[in-house]
Amino acid sequence: MTAPALVILAHGSRDPRSAATVHALVDCLREMRDDLRIEAAFLDHCPPSPYQVFDKLGSEGVEEIVVVPLLLSEAFHARVDVPAVIDEARGRYPALRIIASDVLGYDDSLLDVLDRRMREELRNGRVRELDALVLAVVGSSDNQANAAVSRLARVWGQRHRLPVTAAFITSATPTPAEAVLQWRLEGRRHVAVGAFFLAPGLLPDKAEETARKAGAVAVSRPLGVSNEIARLVLLRYGVAGLDLLTLAPVAPRPTLVRTA
Repeated sequence: MTAPALVILAHGSRDPRSAATVHALVDCLREMRDDLRIEAAFLDHCPPSPYQVFDKLGSEGVEEIVVVPLLLSEAFHARVDVPAVIDEARGRYPALRIIASDVLGYDDSLLDVLDRRMREELRNGRVRELDALVLAVVGSSDNQANAAVSRLARVWGQRHRLPVTAAFITSATPTPAEAVLQWRLEGRRHVAVGAFFLAPGLLPDKAEETARKAGAVAVSRPLGVSNEIARLVLLRYGVAGLDLLTLAPVAPRPTLVRTA
């Protein structure tokens, strides 16, 4: 039995660095699992769309697809956009069995990646002392999604025995710059910002620029491509692949019968 194809579904960005990161992650996954068919798709801003990928896979005889949303938050895109894509795809491609996994989420394993990115930044900037941290994310109007960020921030702070503030670029407060300023008003002069974003882009750039203006001594690069993220994608794929077995069977493709 052939394993389902894996389609990574990213939000997409006008910044080409974002798509380049997603495609690099696909390359990393293919090295880890050369037995799987793995493709990337984007909700917006850049090709290919999920339907273009589904068209391609279906034309090549693929029958089952697991879509892994490359999202950290269980917010709007996860609750609305991704289910809408799956529902429409099932209508468009009745011969395909398609299921979406859970999002990557604010998984503790990603803190290992964040720590590496932060160590690189501290070393490059010759920063030897920290007395506070800020965990910067995109942000959401969903209070539960933001609460998950705050929980992760506490875990990160406990790792390093430093006080930490969760900060949001959009939809919630404080912003990364506001969080840095607040720590400085409290007398903490060596504040580092952890950029908890999957890929570079306009919003991460804004977070870095404003945080440095506010006095941050270091701002880490986005998480980017790593084995931890690849393994998390494969974990979500594996769980959803089991759920795929419970879906109603798809009707067999019709065959032409020749008559004499």
